[in-house]
Amino acid sequence: MEAGGEVFLPALSPDERDALRGPSIVRSFARGAALFHERQAADRVLVLLEGCVKLTSLSDSGKEVVLAIRGPGDLLGELAAIDGEPRSATATALEPVTAMSIPASDFQRFLQQHPRVALTLLKVVTRRLRDADRKRVEFASEDSMTRVAGRIVELSERFGDEVAQGLEIDLPISQEELAGWTGCSRDSVVNALQAMRGLGWIETHRRRIVVRDIDALRRHAR
Repeated sequence: MEAGGEVFLPALSPDERDALRGPSIVRSFARGAALFHERQAADRVLVLLEGCVKLTSLSDSGKEVVLAIRGPGDLLGELAAIDGEPRSATATALEPVTAMSIPASDFQRFLQQHPRVALTLLKVVTRRLRDADRKRVEFASEDSMTRVAGRIVELSERFGDEVAQGLEIDLPISQEELAGWTGCSRDSVVNALQAMRGLGWIETHRRRIVVRDIDALRRHAR
């Protein structure tokens, strides 16, 4: 299962990272702060250095839909910075975040001067599109437990830390946010988590999940 794409910053060479830092400033965001808003003009891109964010969009009915969770090394806002269209999502800090902020014009110039980075970015975007396509199929054909299992596997692979009991996901994502990410109701997410606890696959704590049997989750998510 793809976890949403290659991480951008680690894929760059030391010289490329130095060149990217040149026109950037480092900004800090408190938990709950918006790094940028949906439909906002794209004046910059952000590279996460510390902390995680959620990308969300509002449905026609006003419901928040979680599109992705991004973490250290990920690039945010690149599509709008390249095509000049308004931003397609809101980025909100799930915890204290530090990020490099690069003006859109400087980022475009950086890509022109570093063709290998442009190819790296293309790979990142392609994987994200494949992941979005997979999720659309999943939402149309899979039950809520399968969807929730898939997102827990994704979080484990990207953000899980090894502990004695298994893999710990210490990320402050709520049941409502997990519901918005899986396209399920909150009650369905609660029931799915309860079933997984009963099977011994996970333990749940306040804003924290310990995955005890990642293989079982992967099998169910396929």
